[in-house]
Amino acid sequence: MTMFELLFVAGAVGAVGFMAVIAAGRSGMGNWVIAAMLATGFMAFSLVPIIEEGPMVVVANHTVNFWGVQVWFDLLFALGSAVFLAAPRARRVGMAIGPWLIPVVLLGSIGLFVLLARLFWLEQNTPAQA
Repeated sequence: MTMFELLFVAGAVGAVGFMAVIAAGRSGMGNWVIAAMLATGFMAFSLVPIIEEGPMVVVANHTVNFWGVQVWFDLLFALGSAVFLAAPRARRVGMAIGPWLIPVVLLGSIGLFVLLARLFWLEQNTPAQA
């Protein structure tokens, strides 16, 4: 198995495991520390291909064939769905969602993890409304 195939499998196993833990959980609130750690870890991992291959390879990966474009749309839909689901919670705790979309648009899921870390922190530290 190549390093890329191992990373592919590790990512799939990690994501399925993470989703299973979330599905089994009972808490309605997210953990801001976990979201911040995911943002930091994934940014560190993302720096490797950025440094090794350059940032423009992202465009090439998503424009070379139908599968590349399909993956691009899948990423856009996933980010859009996550923001759609997070926005009402953000408004409830007084978080202006607009400025937080900038890192989401520029960094993808890394920016989404940053947005979620802030949202979860606010949910845990904002007094409940009567």
